[in-house]
Amino acid sequence: MRHFVFSLFALLLACGAQAELRVFATVPEWAALARELGGDRVKVYSATSAFQDPHRIEAKPSLLAQARQANLVVAAGAELEVGWLPLVLRDSGNAAIQPGRPGYFEAAACVDRLEVPSVVDRAHGDVHAAGNPHIHLDPHRVQKVAEALAARLAEVDAPNAATYQANLKAFSGKWQAAIARWEREGAPLKGVGVLVHHASFTYLTHWLGMKELGTLEPKPGIEPTSGQLSGLLARQQAAPARMVLRTAYNPEGPSQWIAGKSGTPAVLLPYTVGGTPAAKDLVGLFDDTLQRLLQAVR
Repeated sequence: MRHFVFSLFALLLACGAQAELRVFATVPEWAALARELGGDRVKVYSATSAFQDPHRIEAKPSLLAQARQANLVVAAGAELEVGWLPLVLRDSGNAAIQPGRPGYFEAAACVDRLEVPSVVDRAHGDVHAAGNPHIHLDPHRVQKVAEALAARLAEVDAPNAATYQANLKAFSGKWQAAIARWEREGAPLKGVGVLVHHASFTYLTHWLGMKELGTLEPKPGIEPTSGQLSGLLARQQAAPARMVLRTAYNPEGPSQWIAGKSGTPAVLLPYTVGGTPAAKDLVGLFDDTLQRLLQAVR
């Protein structure tokens, strides 16, 4: 009997040790942040990779299965996932992760956003009413999201609140030191003009003081046209950009066309965690981004 009780107690301890908080993150950057803050208390699933356009994802059964088991959804918000996440949440049957519940978290809601339109008109392309959703490329905004996410993790998993706050403290110390280094290293980029495939880098260029001189897309979400590219090429004479930026999921053809015609470097940036081999985590994301930008202006 004594052996049975001991075995049962050991089994309960083992089950308790495995009771991780399940986090469903919509994009790799917020999955990475959840891992930083949650440590071994969380099991994080990223619904997308760096090689997928987060605007254009299908609500596949595999996503429903993950959402059904989740304790917390961490979304970018600002309508980035509007084409698929509402369907996943609805069809998951998981009441805990619906908008308005503690199990649903939007990163964009934690910060002020750039490019908030005064008028929303779909004739202007894929315009986000809540502003540009790609907030993760400003490290100061990442810090604000980290603070809010740590608080939410503590709310959803109250017995481990102290762990999440300790992890936030460790992350913040590392992150603030990295920001100081990045801003020092990135000083030569101030005022540098760039062309971008899509408005994916608005927060990055705003943070570094760079100037976006045009987009390869004629309207947000509309693939580049020959007319748009020719117009940008003509403008290079009067207001030359120093580089053309794209993500890992953007087609390389349009930026390579501009590069070939103008001699302007076409630069692939990781955009998110996993976008390049060096961008293995959030610090690596910014380290590699800065190195690629600086190499292009040399």
